[in-house]
Amino acid sequence: MPTDYRPTVFLPQTAFPMKGELPTREPLLLKRWQEIDLYRRERETARGREKFILHDGPPYANGNLHIGHALNKILKDVVNRVQQKLGKDAIYVPGWDCHGLPIEWKIEEKYRAAKQNKDDVPIDLFRKECRDFAAHWIDVQREEFRRLGVEGDWDHPYTTMDYAAEAQIVREIGKFLMNGGLFKGAKPVLWSVVEQTALAEAEIEYHDHVSTTVWVRFPVIEASHPALDGASVVIWTTTPWTLPGNRAIAYGPEFDYVVVEVASIGENSGARVGEKLVLAKSRLVAAEAEIGFTAKVVAELGAASLAGSIARHPLRGRGYEFDVPLHPGDFVTDTDGSGFVHIAPGAGVDDYELGRAHGLEIADTVAGDGTYYSHVPLFACAVVYRPNGKPGDANDKVIAALEEAGALLRRGKLTHSYPHSWRSRAPLIFRNTPQWFISMETNGLRQTALTAIDETRWIPPQGRNRIRAMIESRPDWCISRQRAWGVPIAVFVDKTTGEPLRDQAVVDRVAQAVERHGADIWFTADPAEFLGNQYDADRYERVTDIVDVWFDSGSTHSFVLEQRSDLQWPASLYLEGSDQHRGWFHSSLLESCGTRGRAPYEAVLTHGFVLDEQGRKMSKSLGNVVSPQDVVSKSGADILRLWVVASDYSEDLRIGPEILKYQGDVYRRLRNTLRYLLGALAGFSQSERIAESEMPELERWVLHRLSEVDAVVRQAAGDYAFHTMFTALHNFCAVDLSAFYFDVRKDALYCDRPDAARRRAARTVLDRVFDCLARWLAPVLCFTAEEAWLQRHGEAPEVSVHLETYAEVPAHWRDETLGRKWADLRDLRRVVTGALEIARAQKRVGSGLQAGARLYVPEVYRASLDGVDLAELCITSEGTVAFAPPPEGAFALSDVAGVGVVIERAAGEKCQRCWRVLPEVGTVERHADLCRRCADAVDPLAVAERR
Repeated sequence: MPTDYRPTVFLPQTAFPMKGELPTREPLLLKRWQEIDLYRRERETARGREKFILHDGPPYANGNLHIGHALNKILKDVVNRVQQKLGKDAIYVPGWDCHGLPIEWKIEEKYRAAKQNKDDVPIDLFRKECRDFAAHWIDVQREEFRRLGVEGDWDHPYTTMDYAAEAQIVREIGKFLMNGGLFKGAKPVLWSVVEQTALAEAEIEYHDHVSTTVWVRFPVIEASHPALDGASVVIWTTTPWTLPGNRAIAYGPEFDYVVVEVASIGENSGARVGEKLVLAKSRLVAAEAEIGFTAKVVAELGAASLAGSIARHPLRGRGYEFDVPLHPGDFVTDTDGSGFVHIAPGAGVDDYELGRAHGLEIADTVAGDGTYYSHVPLFACAVVYRPNGKPGDANDKVIAALEEAGALLRRGKLTHSYPHSWRSRAPLIFRNTPQWFISMETNGLRQTALTAIDETRWIPPQGRNRIRAMIESRPDWCISRQRAWGVPIAVFVDKTTGEPLRDQAVVDRVAQAVERHGADIWFTADPAEFLGNQYDADRYERVTDIVDVWFDSGSTHSFVLEQRSDLQWPASLYLEGSDQHRGWFHSSLLESCGTRGRAPYEAVLTHGFVLDEQGRKMSKSLGNVVSPQDVVSKSGADILRLWVVASDYSEDLRIGPEILKYQGDVYRRLRNTLRYLLGALAGFSQSERIAESEMPELERWVLHRLSEVDAVVRQAAGDYAFHTMFTALHNFCAVDLSAFYFDVRKDALYCDRPDAARRRAARTVLDRVFDCLARWLAPVLCFTAEEAWLQRHGEAPEVSVHLETYAEVPAHWRDETLGRKWADLRDLRRVVTGALEIARAQKRVGSGLQAGARLYVPEVYRASLDGVDLAELCITSEGTVAFAPPPEGAFALSDVAGVGVVIERAAGEKCQRCWRVLPEVGTVERHADLCRRCADAVDPLAVAERR
């Protein structure tokens, strides 16, 4: 009866399961981390190290997390964990944005559903509902973030609605008040009729919109050039409702213009035969087609010839009796329209700036509810947009009046990109309204910000150009909002002069009261409490506007970084989506530069947005929304974390069932690598360790690869190039270890004597590999790496892979010569492996151990093959090398020139323990069915068993 040698083979043994079952295991690890207070232990372990502070950009506390939140927070967590592994103290304080329209809108929805007006609710009660709503969602989101494995000071987060935070925001506003940067002015701002407030740029989205267009004639009444006598300047606009606010016409200072006489007209054209019209020369052909006329050119004029000309408003005689001067405007284009732009200084930024430069009236025409004011001739109370965001009757009424006045040349429709509220999805209007602004020029804020941009590291680098262009061209910062839930602009205005009261003592009293009672106190307390005995409260008006929520979040550096003793200012890093160049990065930059003269961050990193597998935006209507909660409950948080680092976050990321399935496969390869290491190291002790100088070359090559991978990991950490880091780690596990080293060394690990030098060297190296790999993977697979670490090192409270830094890798492990040699050997192995596959397919051999490989190589490989056991390298029973050209029919690979392999069946009998086919089997005394190596291994085991 044949002997059963299976008990004598040292197969891997570990309790670390093959299946991750992450949805079950991860919550248990979270519970353990809370029980041992892992975050506190990390801080104690890292005390005294260089600090790394990633300041958290606060999400809104208004709903469950979506996949974009998961991407952002996981990426931040990976950054922090990597920095901690590099030997720093990476302190992370999560935060929440609690004020502003997103939350107020949710509370309003409840009142609208009940047919109630929120303005009828006392403001302090309404604000309390907003506060309670935010507090609820902070608790929900906190647990959802923790479930993703995000580590931080969750017991002590920051929120913008903390009393101390609100007080500091009041102080920050006060700094701009006191340095003269804060002023009240009437400027056109993008206004939401639906939400009844001005919107910040970051609250605006651009969508296709169908606009009514009109071509209108403005008769010239004072001509600067004889050719203009009796002519009409033609304008084209997509906003007919702005024409009541018209006060000028702009022309392109570099354009050529023509005066034409209409020769014929088409159907529905408002042009008249014989009339003279003025347009840009480059727009004549398009205008003829769109208006419906043909014309002959009677004069060509340079733009300078238009200077000084005056037209009349097309509705003169009906309440619009003012002159309409022509002025040059650099913003005028000739890509569409007529080459002239009608200027309504209260309805556009360019219009406003041109109007201010030339002393034009800034007409107020539209109220906050989207209706014309009662003082607007002809159109009083007409509606531009209704409260539901739908168009009103204003455009039709204006067009009808133009037609009746004989001013309309043509009307039409245009689909174009137009600003919308990202919240209500309704189109916006430019509206002239009194607002509070921070000047970009007073105190040199623009130049200070531009200098700060140049002094900041931007990742990726193109982020610098993007935000720089925004700062260079942006108007003054409108910080006021006509809403209820937020920090008030705590300013008093002199009723007589209209000037704000600039008194630091008043600012301090308000801030102190807010710190004690919250921002509600501004709305409910007697103003005299703030003004003190020095001022008569009856002379001053209390401002009731709240501050832009972007000022709130832009001030977080002041009440988080500066006021918490465990943090420091400026932050090491700000990290958010690429849209925050116009959002949080932008407002934080302006707030800090305006009050402290520099940016609140040393570096800024941006990531892309999440799309579905086809590259489409996610929407419920498409059914392509991927919920992080679903992914975690079905697959585990580590799969989601793996997806983040496996993607190039500098661009938009894609996610969906197939992508997640692929990441699951990748995860299993990584997990099985850890499992094999743990199994192969079963029972390993320090006494078994062997010196590197005594190791075979293959083990020293593994140490060389550890050195190379360590360098990639550390470089990628500094570059925040986690995709590069992941690729290196995955390839190391899948290619270097699983497909090569584990494959080659399993024979020695399973079959050599326990005290054999080769086996001891392999286990010594595997111990080093596990130590490095578990730490490298820990920032990404934070649950799985911890599970593996506890399997190896026990579950004492002080044991956690997250309390460890990256393993120190000695410089002498790097051996470039050895690396090149083993690169050659692996190429040769590929040729042998390819030959074996064909031999198996042809049924000439059943497995590699039944084969003998004869390798034919050029002389250049002699040094690389010196001392190498080819059979061991290629996992055959026999291997010989000939330094000669390959014979006819030898297997070869085109990318390994001059190398060929011939496969034959190995000579000898099969060893019943290691399965190698060797001539010596059958010749070993007392072990006729074993090879000498296996007999040598079995005898000590038998003796030990008898004892």
